[in-house]
Amino acid sequence: MTMFDTILIANRGEIAARVIRTARAMGLRTVAVHSDVDADALHVALADEAVCIGGAAPSQSYLRTDVIIEAAQTTGAQAIHPGYGFLSENPDFVEAVEAAGLTFVGPSAQAIRQMGLKDAAKRLMDEAGVPVVPGYMGEDQDPGHLEVEAHRVGYPLLIKAVAGGGGKGMRLVEAPEEFVDALERAKAEALTAFGNDTVLIEKYIQRPRHIEVQVFGDGTRAVHLFERDCSLQRRHQKVIEEAPAPGMTEEMRAAMGAAAVRAAEAIGYKGAGTVEFIVDGANGLRPDGFWFMEMNTRLQVEHPVTEEICGVDLVEWQIRVASGEPLPARQEDLKINGHAFEARLYAEDVPAGFLPATGTLSDLSFPEGLRAETGVRAGDAISPHYDPMIAKLVAHGPTRAVALRRLARGLRNSRVAGTVTNLAFLGALAEHEGFARGEVDTGLIARDIDALTAQPEVTPAIWAEAALTALGLTEAVDWETGFALWRPEWRRVVLEQGGIRREIGVKVKGPGSVLVSVEGQVVEAQRGVRGWTFDDTPAAGAYLAPGQVTVFAHYGIAFDLPDPLARGAAAAGALGGALAPMPGRVVSVHVGVGQEVAEGDRLVVLEAMKMEHTMRAGRAGVVSEVLVAQGDQVEAGAPLVLLEEDG
Repeated sequence: MTMFDTILIANRGEIAARVIRTARAMGLRTVAVHSDVDADALHVALADEAVCIGGAAPSQSYLRTDVIIEAAQTTGAQAIHPGYGFLSENPDFVEAVEAAGLTFVGPSAQAIRQMGLKDAAKRLMDEAGVPVVPGYMGEDQDPGHLEVEAHRVGYPLLIKAVAGGGGKGMRLVEAPEEFVDALERAKAEALTAFGNDTVLIEKYIQRPRHIEVQVFGDGTRAVHLFERDCSLQRRHQKVIEEAPAPGMTEEMRAAMGAAAVRAAEAIGYKGAGTVEFIVDGANGLRPDGFWFMEMNTRLQVEHPVTEEICGVDLVEWQIRVASGEPLPARQEDLKINGHAFEARLYAEDVPAGFLPATGTLSDLSFPEGLRAETGVRAGDAISPHYDPMIAKLVAHGPTRAVALRRLARGLRNSRVAGTVTNLAFLGALAEHEGFARGEVDTGLIARDIDALTAQPEVTPAIWAEAALTALGLTEAVDWETGFALWRPEWRRVVLEQGGIRREIGVKVKGPGSVLVSVEGQVVEAQRGVRGWTFDDTPAAGAYLAPGQVTVFAHYGIAFDLPDPLARGAAAAGALGGALAPMPGRVVSVHVGVGQEVAEGDRLVVLEAMKMEHTMRAGRAGVVSEVLVAQGDQVEAGAPLVLLEEDG
């Protein structure tokens, strides 16, 4: 089979940009698809040709199988790469692509279906000799039989109500002598809560780690490209991934790799896939302490860490195997070189509970030494319609310690302005002492969340740098800059940060010498051969955008330049109404004019960034105006509901 010469990428953002770069490096012509709001996106600019496939909502564009296939046919593309997400694990899409006479760059529809249902997948893996979490889900509920099954599963274990939820009907049993009493209590609670006292038993993983194995197959044979540790999670969402896994032994790596290859070959897997295991890290990593969880039948977001340690391009492998080539490497050819980390940089408001955010990226740059997989540039908007990922930042080094230091330094030197991000949170993780020691498990972030999300002190020197930047003085080279006849000796600038508004005084003394008054404290700013210093502290660097200054201290601190004329939204808030925290669509309105509400009552539900957000009353009162209706699109800061003024 000869390789196709044109490939369509059925995805967007950093995913599509990643695939396009490799395809073009292989000499292939690339076709991008885009929604109407993505017309100016980076992936569109990178491709040789682009086709608009519909509206902003994924259901109107990136999930439209028929329109995507039609775009491939009209542009002469012979193959479709699905990226990851959207249609990448949709077996109906695979069949439609192949029925149209096109090549799908990925596994067969049958393989996707076999791994799509978790219970069926576990049975299939059990038959293939892949370890699954020990447990009992049978119909025989006799206490004596359940006790026998408990001994087979091993302690500690969980008794769980089959109809359970919210922790009801669940008991942790740490020793055999506790089993009978725990069983009686769990069954009684389940019967009361759900009207069903049927329980199941499963092995309790004391210190769970999430370790996955990268596999690659050609439909007949498969190899593994070692493991990734994805245990650093927040609410089951991966935050930082690494390869290889800390503490991994050669014996366990061989056992996990062999199990993952058995899993891939059992379903005739073709292309890149990931076999995810749950691992008990309570007593170190052991060959008998890992169990199959699920298989992702696509390329994964975190695949770059595997590429970094193996020296391969997995997208190139995908394209070569899809065109009919056999596996590009034998197992014995693959070796681990050093260590790699990937951090997921998102537009999200960490202090507000990691709320997805929007905004225009007024400034965006990453330092040398970091591999930045991104689908946006400075000047691009973070859309409310899609995942708010800005970039995946990847660092590689000869050892885990060196790679982690490179990641930490790279995060400190990354510059993002125009939207709130989780950059400081990622930086705190990269510098977390326990993480540096390799103490990795899925509970680490939850245990240390307060320290990891602590807000930095905004010192007078940082306020001073923001003030000089706002007045355009940081680029000053001549003594006349900042000087004008008939102007007062001290100039004033008003800044807001973290709910605090300050009037800053600035006095230009001479060339490269400025005094800045912050809350009665005078900061001396000097310009030398290495740039500005503030009270002898080197400047962090800053970026001035309309209405906002970002000082790149503590991963970026944004200062607003208040517009005295912009009172509308603030006035709405003062009246007790709800404001839209971000652009979105009104899902439902729950109040009417004249209705009395209590503090905390639900007013409006918004859908934005793939999530629903409930807007609640800030105080008790009577609704004076409802400014939106179901289905409306609203901008950030738009008033939604107003309450009557007090008195």
